[in-house]
Amino acid sequence: MLGEIISGFEDKVIIKEPVKKELEITRYLLKYPTRPVVFSDVDGWKVAGNIWSTRERIASYLGVKREELIHLIAEAMENPSSPRQVGKAPFLKNSSRDFSLKELPVPKYYPKDGGPYFTSAMVIAKDDEGFVNVSFHRIMVRDEKTAAIRLVPRHLYSMWKEKSELGEELDVRIVVGNPVHLLLAGATSVSYGVSELGIASKISEIAFGKPLDVIDLGGIPVPIESEFVFEARITPELVDEGPFVDITGTYDHVRKQPLVVFERMYHVDDPIFHALLPGGYEHYMLMGLPKEPQIYASVKRVVPKVHGVRLTEGGTMWLHAVVSITKQHDGDGKNAILAAFAGHPSLKHVVVVDEDVDIYDDREVEWAVATRFQADRDLVVIPRARGSSLDPSAENSLTTKWGIDATKPLGEKEKFERAKV
Repeated sequence: MLGEIISGFEDKVIIKEPVKKELEITRYLLKYPTRPVVFSDVDGWKVAGNIWSTRERIASYLGVKREELIHLIAEAMENPSSPRQVGKAPFLKNSSRDFSLKELPVPKYYPKDGGPYFTSAMVIAKDDEGFVNVSFHRIMVRDEKTAAIRLVPRHLYSMWKEKSELGEELDVRIVVGNPVHLLLAGATSVSYGVSELGIASKISEIAFGKPLDVIDLGGIPVPIESEFVFEARITPELVDEGPFVDITGTYDHVRKQPLVVFERMYHVDDPIFHALLPGGYEHYMLMGLPKEPQIYASVKRVVPKVHGVRLTEGGTMWLHAVVSITKQHDGDGKNAILAAFAGHPSLKHVVVVDEDVDIYDDREVEWAVATRFQADRDLVVIPRARGSSLDPSAENSLTTKWGIDATKPLGEKEKFERAKV
């Protein structure tokens, strides 16, 4: 369970005094951006944030090196495995219809937020054909039992729209306080029909030698390791959602979004509510890491030797990337730039470097740009391309993308070699 996992982190920060869920949680999470923070008393509940705020912590927990995370996630995306159905779950010990969302430790993170927000919540839904979808969705609490859920036009949106056009509601399970293999799987972008539960199960098999255990809860499979589980339904009714601070640290605007009604709450004994700080490092990791394998696969289709991909923290692990390759032909660097944009359409800026540059060291990357790049020959600019709706500088999601080829010209490699002892 989450408490057992966090107890093994030596760098955690424990806040014993009572903490308010409105803004005060945010101050602590900002103060310790890369350290797990555990709050002992938020309206009588335990809360934790910044749990998975570094690559190293995620990699260590999954038993791989930092550089191997991309391959672990890619393997799970390409070869998902079936979860294991079980008959018991710790969260079934506590069940109630008599609860209020207002009494839960759901934080209001920033002053202009539209309300308290579930930010680590994952929604599980099953369509009429039996396909199970798992995905992240921010959920703004409105009153004791209702909230507004942000649905971008992807799989859950399609499932909801199909029901809403018939005047029907979509039955869902909302889970909070989940294991990291489920969190990573829920942020992947795979074809409709490929369940994120299978991806999470494969990660679990690789890391821990066992599949993901799930239990049938009213016809929908739910991971038994979740701390909180809610039975809910997404209605056809639209209500205001937002403002909300998204991954760029800027406010997203108010939209009309579906109303979700919460009906029953389950939780484990002594549960921990996962507070995912919007625009924080944990947000970066969980949203960005699953996109790196997509960029890697796209670049590898045009350049055979790809050594690594990193979405950078400075680019909110969404808009900026660094790609390491071994060139076989002049022009490979530019092809890698174009392929990176194809692999992650929200990408705005990419730097391509040689294999001797450490992509996890911003100074090394800048050194490569300083010594191996000339703007008149190595800059790729793509004006007015479709980008990320989260970029506040974009106009109707149209942005100018640019790439830097900071690789050595093949005919002059010795001129660009670094001195070594």
